[in-house]
Amino acid sequence: MTLASTSTPGLPAPPSDLRAAAHELAQQARQLCHKVTAEVARVVVGAEEVTKQLLIALLAGGHVLLEGVPGVAKTTLSKVFSRLLGCQYQRVQFTPDLLPSDVTGTSIFDRNVNDFVLRKGPIFTQVLLADEINRAPAKTQAALLEAMQEYQVTVDGISLPLQLPFLVLATQNPVEQEGVYRLPEAQLDRFLLRVEMGYPGFQHEVNLLKLHSQPVAEVQPMFNPEMILDLQRKLPAVYGAESLYEYICQLAAESRRHPDVSLGASPRAALNLLRCARARAALDGRHYFTHEDVQAVALGVLGHRLILRPEAEIEGKQVADVVREILDAVPVLETV
Repeated sequence: MTLASTSTPGLPAPPSDLRAAAHELAQQARQLCHKVTAEVARVVVGAEEVTKQLLIALLAGGHVLLEGVPGVAKTTLSKVFSRLLGCQYQRVQFTPDLLPSDVTGTSIFDRNVNDFVLRKGPIFTQVLLADEINRAPAKTQAALLEAMQEYQVTVDGISLPLQLPFLVLATQNPVEQEGVYRLPEAQLDRFLLRVEMGYPGFQHEVNLLKLHSQPVAEVQPMFNPEMILDLQRKLPAVYGAESLYEYICQLAAESRRHPDVSLGASPRAALNLLRCARARAALDGRHYFTHEDVQAVALGVLGHRLILRPEAEIEGKQVADVVREILDAVPVLETV
């Protein structure tokens, strides 16, 4: 596949100011990717690919659902990554008795002013670690919906904006069935990426034991809110040929007519594919994205959005298999 960085039939070349912004973003993002990955590796061993997906979500301005069995360092990785961002940070441990007001806040009567005042909840932050989000009932989970999509919170009928950037890192345990509440599809769709975190390899586990046999230094912030917002503003400058836009739409259309899928990808899913492909390209140091970037992020973007038919689930079909079939079914057009 030959990529055109200057001109493509049907799509004019990007203006020089956009090209400059894309080049600057690619240089910054690649350097940060190497530094962040190395810093995370000092605490969590073998999580390089997961760390990169978290960075993709950060650049694309979306939220992450981190899934994995107990004890694979989901919470530890989320805490380390949150500290690296240099933003306001709050952690909420979700439990079955957690109330929506415990997340959003509530109005209390203040005798000093003889009036009700708002006591803000932990959601009024920039990075929210929602630990074991599927342990909370649906009403409490729904308290996050408005914040994740609209970047505002409504308390007692008053809508209050959240400070940007705003990022939710949620963890959930997919193996337990007792005492957990399945996330509804409407809330799953609010997550830009679902990232699966599995067991480390044998050598990584050996290195883990060696690493934690001695004190681990505290990680230092590498970002700040202004830097994050600047990177996010530059992301649309990452260039893509018109055929790549068509390719993304064809993938979404193919998911809707796949025989094993009852609910396919929405236009929002297609937009998220575009954002994540751009972010992945920038982290690799490129000012343009390719079909390989789209394919690399497809499972993370589509895996939690596609709903399989019951017959397919009975036959043992996995959503990862369906995503691969969708990618195989859509041809890649050459870009001249």
